[in-house]
Amino acid sequence: MGESLHSLNSIKTMEVIDITTGSKMGFIKDLVVDCTNYRVISILLPNQKMGWFSKKNDIEIPWEQISKVGLDVILVDYKNISNNED
Repeated sequence: MGESLHSLNSIKTMEVIDITTGSKMGFIKDLVVDCTNYRVISILLPNQKMGWFSKKNDIEIPWEQISKVGLDVILVDYKNISNNED
């Protein structure tokens, strides 16, 4: 079975879904890339929680937590990600 290749533009239009809760997390804002080893380290999603006194931090999801990249969605296992919000 061959690997599926996606362009950056096509990945950024895919919706990210948490497989634990089935909730929509949003769309990819940016990628963190290791230029030395030519690989994606993580994806960044904009944080949906905004309040008067909250900081707007991006949600970083390590590439290892991505379960599946489909045709139009990306499935992530968000429960295994330690959330370091201060």
